[in-house]
Amino acid sequence: MSGEVEPRRDDRVILGIRFFAGQPEEAVRLGLRGGLVVAPAAPLLSTLEHDGATREALLSSDLALTDSGFMVLLWNLLKQDHIRRISGYEYLMLLLREPELRQPEALFWIMPDRAAQDMAAAWLVCAGFAVKESDFYLAPQYGSSPISDGKLLGILNVRLPRHIIIAVGGGVQERLGHYLKRNLAHRPAIHCTGAAIGFLSGNQVFIPKWADRWMLGWLFRCIAAPRKFIPRYWGALGLVPLMWKYRERLPG
Repeated sequence: MSGEVEPRRDDRVILGIRFFAGQPEEAVRLGLRGGLVVAPAAPLLSTLEHDGATREALLSSDLALTDSGFMVLLWNLLKQDHIRRISGYEYLMLLLREPELRQPEALFWIMPDRAAQDMAAAWLVCAGFAVKESDFYLAPQYGSSPISDGKLLGILNVRLPRHIIIAVGGGVQERLGHYLKRNLAHRPAIHCTGAAIGFLSGNQVFIPKWADRWMLGWLFRCIAAPRKFIPRYWGALGLVPLMWKYRERLPG
């Protein structure tokens, strides 16, 4: 494999991944069509050179969002470009405005834990969504091994939701989305938006819209939980040599 990918209009190929570079509203329209939507953050992108499972998952996506402000800044500097960031948070807020997601059993959530599920359910009810317990699934600890979840597949193949929102951590959600895309009996829209619902429900630190727009969400998270997020974002500095070396090409 040469690592070369031919870009489409409003796309940029960055590190071998085809990223959408248009407007957020158009990204949502594309996401509604079905397929796998990913929003990889800088810490995940910095692992591309040695993480084959992540590479495979991102390459299989039907829509990749420029969630990483760090990647966007580096790309615009290196290529004298002017693409904008579309965060998973912004995408999810626009997505949840769509009427079709409010239809009965149209939406299915995969959550990391009970507290996150309860807070998301409470927020969704207040926002006018008629959610119930069966609209949620608590993901097990998948770890770094290849993902296989027959229980989840069984539920989804009976429910046949049009939209699946995966709200587990980065690195896992992309591999889980890839697994579902390959194994489900139907073709839903699989939206990997990670902690975005937590920003709305209060399960994560509140990030104002202006802070998300100016790519400062990482700072709010580091202030709220420094032991958790400072090492994570420090590790994302590995994206600098990766972007310098590969630019459009696929690492590894």
